[in-house]
Amino acid sequence: MTEKAHETKNAEVTQLSYEQARDQLVQVVASLEQGSATLEESMALWERGEALAAQCELWLSGAKARLDAALAAKQADSE
Repeated sequence: MTEKAHETKNAEVTQLSYEQARDQLVQVVASLEQGSATLEESMALWERGEALAAQCELWLSGAKARLDAALAAKQADSE
């Protein structure tokens, strides 16, 4: 797979829901742990895993911000 193809495939990660990204990340980790991939395949999997992990982190950060805002609003209403 060419560098451009890797970039396109990893760019698609931004379209995934948290659950989709998490599930694909689990598959990537399992594939890497098997150890049967070539070096090139392993590098592509690692890059994909990094992109998936970053997407999961974005979703989790967004969820935390929403919870923090809701808690702050609730606290402000009770004062």
